[in-house]
Amino acid sequence: MNKTLNIAVIGLGNIGSYLLNELNKKKKEIEIKTSKKINVVAISARNINKKRKFKINKKIFYKNPLKILKEKKIDILFELIGLSDGVSKKIVEQSIKKKIHVITANKALIAKHGEFLSSLAEKNKVNLEFEASVAGGIPILRTIKEGLVTNKINKVVGILNGTSNYILSEMQETNNSFKDVLKKAQKLGFAETNPKFDLNGQDVLSKIKILSSLSFNKKISKNKSLMKGIEDIELKDIKMANSLGMRIKLLGITEIIDNKLFERVHPCLVNKESYIANINGVMNAVILNGSPVGESVLQGEGAGPGPTSSALMSDLLSILRGNIKYPFGVSYNKRKIIKNYDLNKYSNSLYLRFEVRDKPGVLSQITKVLARFKISIDRLIQIPDHKNKRASIVIITHKANELNSSKCLNLLKINKNILKNPTLIRLF
Repeated sequence: MNKTLNIAVIGLGNIGSYLLNELNKKKKEIEIKTSKKINVVAISARNINKKRKFKINKKIFYKNPLKILKEKKIDILFELIGLSDGVSKKIVEQSIKKKIHVITANKALIAKHGEFLSSLAEKNKVNLEFEASVAGGIPILRTIKEGLVTNKINKVVGILNGTSNYILSEMQETNNSFKDVLKKAQKLGFAETNPKFDLNGQDVLSKIKILSSLSFNKKISKNKSLMKGIEDIELKDIKMANSLGMRIKLLGITEIIDNKLFERVHPCLVNKESYIANINGVMNAVILNGSPVGESVLQGEGAGPGPTSSALMSDLLSILRGNIKYPFGVSYNKRKIIKNYDLNKYSNSLYLRFEVRDKPGVLSQITKVLARFKISIDRLIQIPDHKNKRASIVIITHKANELNSSKCLNLLKINKNILKNPTLIRLF
């Protein structure tokens, strides 16, 4: 007789609702592939009366998810609430302690509490699976944990936020402003009502921290990282990048430099012909550099109920097949803490845009300050706006280190002839 496993789904937003439908629809397929039967015995959401595309089975509905653990025998629990703390952390922690396997799409929770929860899962000999927390439907975590398991990975670069990528590529396509494109993204469901974490880089940084830990077999870093989002990018930057043969992309990058970890998230100017420049819309892509495999590229839809459910189901089948494994691929005790690379030493060519008063001597004021901080100019473009007595000055620099460039820009910010904070984009 095939064993039946009881499942609970916590959180019935877009993803939870889609997943529930998949679980009910694919029971037969799951049984064929794993020789296990599944039964959804509990579901939980804040509001039972919220408009949904399906009828809620009130017999298995719980407003308080913690009651499920007291009243039902659960084998596998899906956490799809998405908070880094509060009820998300509580339900995952208590489930693991009760020897229940947990599957989550919650990158904020894993980036913040992944170490504690993974050691707990190892102690209780259950799985903590989070494939859906990074890059939606792209099986990037399983690729690192299993497909590339004997490779030494030294660098990961990714477009890991569909909202930001959609906004940047839509501005490029339509010549519409950031504000207008964001409104459109919200209307289409590509951006949240409050898209702060998508736009400021926080979402990508959580994913990069998870990728670092898996790629380099290290503990999740608690160090402060370079994080800059896309909120300050204007249409004129998109157009200027285009005229320079480049595109702007928000990249998450993690690498080991001199045995130190360097994680960062920021907009980059990338060559228009490069692979990464041509990942558009809500697509995600991850490039892994490893030895002996060389460069591996994975691309796919990074968000939305379909791709996310695909990753959640992949985790479910892994558990049903009886694979009890370390959440981060390597035992908690074997993963070491790694020192952070000193950001101030990092050097890059920069794109700098200054909005200035159109009057003699302003350009030389800027170039003098750049020279003072040993930042040399590769290209200089001036775009006058005589009607408003203003001008845009765009400077592409040779390589400059972060310490010098931040000191330089802080000094230029107080110049009365520079009308707003300069825009800085790093070249990649």
